[in-house]
Amino acid sequence: MKVWRVGLVGTGFWSDKHLKAWKRIPNVVIAGLCNRSRSKLEAKALEYGIAKDCLFDNIEDMLRNGNIDIVDIVTGPETHLEFVEKAAAYGKHIMCQKPFARSLEEAEQMVDTADKAGVRLMVTENWRWLQPFQLIKQTLKTGALGKLNVARYVHTDYYTPRMEPGVEIPQPFFREMPKLLFYEMGVHWFDTWRFLFGTPKRLYAETTRVSPHIQGEDSGIVTLGYDDFYGFMDMSWATRQKLDKPLGHEVGALHLEQMVIDGDNGTLKLFTNGKITLIDKDGLNEKVLAETTELDHEESHFRLQSHFITCLNSGEEFDTSAADNLITLKMAFGTYQSAEEHMPIRIS
Repeated sequence: MKVWRVGLVGTGFWSDKHLKAWKRIPNVVIAGLCNRSRSKLEAKALEYGIAKDCLFDNIEDMLRNGNIDIVDIVTGPETHLEFVEKAAAYGKHIMCQKPFARSLEEAEQMVDTADKAGVRLMVTENWRWLQPFQLIKQTLKTGALGKLNVARYVHTDYYTPRMEPGVEIPQPFFREMPKLLFYEMGVHWFDTWRFLFGTPKRLYAETTRVSPHIQGEDSGIVTLGYDDFYGFMDMSWATRQKLDKPLGHEVGALHLEQMVIDGDNGTLKLFTNGKITLIDKDGLNEKVLAETTELDHEESHFRLQSHFITCLNSGEEFDTSAADNLITLKMAFGTYQSAEEHMPIRIS
C-alpha cells in the first residue's frame, strides 16, 4: 500500500483538525509544514513531532525541496488560486480549505488548472461529515420518510453582537469580511443541503446585518425550490432564540443546529442538543434514532481526510471534488445576488 506524504500550508486556527486527522490515518505521513511565521511553524512541528528539515517558510520551497505527494491548503481563500496553481505545476494532489474561491471564475480556473495538470483536487467540506448529518443521510437512504415535502434547516448562535473591538475571537478577520455568514459558513450549509437533498433548481434570499461590529451580513433566510419539494435555511449568528444557558465571557461560536424534514410517511427532527427522532406517519409515535449526536469536528475531519486518501488509492471521485464545489459556490454567491436584486436565482 502506498504511503502518502502530506505537506500542509497554513498552521493557524483550524490546522490542528487537519494535523490530528493525518496523524491517525494509516499510510499517511506529515512530511512538510509551511507557514510564514517561523516561531509558529516550529511550535506546531514540536507539538506534532515533525522534523525541522520538513519546515518551510513558503510553499514554493516546500514544493521544490520537500518530499511530498499531497498539498493540504489550510489558508484563506485569497491564497487558494496561487497555491493550487503552484501545487498543480509540481504534480501534487491537493486538498483545499473552504471557502474554495473568492469568485466562480477563480474556482473554475483552479478546476481547469488541476485537470490540465492531471492532479486530484478536493475541497475540505467537513460539515456533511459531522455525525448528525451522516445519520440523517443514512435514514433518508432507507426511504423511511417516503416522498419528501419540506425541509427546514435552522442555525442559531449569538456570536457577532459579541465581537466588540478589542474582544478576542478565534478568527478576528470575520469582523472585516464584506460577505460573512453565507460565504464563510454558507458553503458548509449548502454543501450539506446538497448532500442530503440534492441540488435545488432555484433559491431566493433575504439577508441583514444585526451586529455593529462587523461589515458583512450575520442573519438571513434562503428558500430552496425543487419540482415537488421545497426547503428553507433560517440562519443567524445574531439571535438569542435557542440560548439555554449563560454564554460566559469567552466569545466563540456555538453552532446550535436544528432540522425538520417532512415526508409522506414521517418526520425526522434534529434538536439543538443533537437528539434525532422519527415521528411516524400518523403522528402518534416518536422513535429516538439517536439520544445525542455531536458536531464532532475532529472526527469529521478524520472521516473527510480518510475519504480523500481512499479515493486517491481507488481512483473514485471525491464527494466534494472541486468541480462539484462549483455548484455549492454558485448557491453561496447566488444568495448575495438574490438578496441584492430581490429576485430568485436559477441554480440548476
